[in-house]
Amino acid sequence: MCGIIGVVGIEPCVEFIFSGLKKLEYRGYDSAGIAVVDEDTIKLAKSEGKLICLEAMLDSLPKASSIGLGHTRWATHGRPSIENAHPHHSLGTAIIHNGILENYQTFKIELLEAGVNFQSETDSEVFLHLFNREMLKCGANIKAALVKLVEKLQGTYAFGVVTTMDPDSIYVMKEGSPLVIAKGENSHYFASDVIALVDQAHDFIFLEDGEIAKITAKAVTIWNRKGEVVERDFVTLHCSESRAEKEGFRHFMLKEIHEQPKTLKTRFEPLQDLPGPENIEDVLLSSRLDWDRITNVTITGCGSAYLAGMVGKYILEPILRLPVRVELASELRYQKPFVDRGSLLIAITQSGETADTLASVKLFKSAQGGAQILALSNSNYSSIVREASSFIDMEAGPEIGVASTKAFTAMIRDLFLLGIAARYHRHGISQAAWEAHCENFDRLPALCAEILAKDELITQLAERIHSCPSCLFIGRGISFPIALEGALKLKEISYIHAEGYAGGELKHGPIALIDSSMPTIAVLPFDRHREKMLSNVQEITARNGFVLGIGAENDVQLRELCSAYFPCPQINNEALQGILSVIPLQLLSYTSAVFRGTDVDQPRNLAKSVTVE
Repeated sequence: MCGIIGVVGIEPCVEFIFSGLKKLEYRGYDSAGIAVVDEDTIKLAKSEGKLICLEAMLDSLPKASSIGLGHTRWATHGRPSIENAHPHHSLGTAIIHNGILENYQTFKIELLEAGVNFQSETDSEVFLHLFNREMLKCGANIKAALVKLVEKLQGTYAFGVVTTMDPDSIYVMKEGSPLVIAKGENSHYFASDVIALVDQAHDFIFLEDGEIAKITAKAVTIWNRKGEVVERDFVTLHCSESRAEKEGFRHFMLKEIHEQPKTLKTRFEPLQDLPGPENIEDVLLSSRLDWDRITNVTITGCGSAYLAGMVGKYILEPILRLPVRVELASELRYQKPFVDRGSLLIAITQSGETADTLASVKLFKSAQGGAQILALSNSNYSSIVREASSFIDMEAGPEIGVASTKAFTAMIRDLFLLGIAARYHRHGISQAAWEAHCENFDRLPALCAEILAKDELITQLAERIHSCPSCLFIGRGISFPIALEGALKLKEISYIHAEGYAGGELKHGPIALIDSSMPTIAVLPFDRHREKMLSNVQEITARNGFVLGIGAENDVQLRELCSAYFPCPQINNEALQGILSVIPLQLLSYTSAVFRGTDVDQPRNLAKSVTVE
């Protein structure tokens, strides 16, 4: 989950590398470092903590260097410290690593017995010493040494290597972790994400697993795992700005919460121009699905993407009248799922690089049945898009805050639209029903904006819960995964312990926790589950529980039961109502975190793009 970047051909390169690291800091902010080649030596600057700590050290690096590497770390092996920060350096070689080496311990024992002195606790440093050992064996042939290491290493990795034995080049190699190479004017770059490079380049090569590349200012040479040359052309991408500004908002997360009316409107407007639903797939999907083949559906993802997938089950199963299961990608990748020609896998990931979700896609691809694979991603150049048979580009724009907000609602939005496509193919849609959908497309952004205008009420509600040690979230139907998402957001950024439950499960354990000191947030729109949820709320209030209701403006009965209340606009569709219901929960979590003084955009121990298991 670390951010890596390198450049050959820009002088001075330090400023460029540091700027790129700032764009990659969402991948990790435990420590950071830069290494540059300075004639026949390598100079390093490393620091514990966020990039601002490294910035104060940049003056120690040579200004004339045109080749270097940078790294921002999310700790896996070893605590955050200067010693464990990358780059690691020994014998005129420096390396950076994104990923996890699963068999590093075996090699570390060998190296220790051979007298190697380790400076860190990381698995990454093992690679450095293995590289130096292979260089001795193969007569300082860098390519041969790296080919040997591709054979030996197990796990996921994207490595960048600079060495004084070839001071004009950077070498990279990858397996499982993302790595992209870009072409500039008299320069070349690499990074773990295009977002770090789009301001400098438009032409990219995405390295494949097992490949090694030599990067110079003038050329890029790629070899496969056997050391054979691979011919590959650069692909031109027209990407959006690499990093948005806060634009007056206190945090990126708050800005992204407020961008949700725009992300909804951007998707819905082209659909309102369609005469009917028959062409909705052409707007939504990169290529149409074969609906007639589908006999079973699996939806997978991690974190908020998994919870959006749960909403997707409520949308798709009654339409398709087929079994739809939702699986955590971290579990699915190690299962032996039934896969045949009738299987459809829907893989949801904001970044398109989530390691477990990508592994689940590869599992379904490797099965003999020939399943269809649909990827839902916010990046149309990501690894998962290249693996899928069709994809939906969420087009939500850059999401910088680690806790997902606008991407989550974009996932529900697009799963809802996929449901319309499925209904059209399975059962047809009347013109009146299509017009009703278009009316909702028009109303929803404005209703979201109405919620966002109630910031004073949100502040009052957050004042009542931010000092509580725990919170419970409950809902039924689609509001159940919305409650789970609310709990996830609160714990992610405020560090308040929070749990989400289906309302019907209250009596099966969690009601034992109810007392006057633990708030329950009840997601209770005016839908078919309302009466049952009212009973759940009454069970809590009968035990002196504090209930914060998220319900309709005119739901007098619910309002009277609750200790606090947020009147949420209503819309006559359960999936779209889920979008409206989650926005107050996002705001409540955000404001609670601000009250508690936590780092909202970069909460402790988390990273935006989870590219390791």
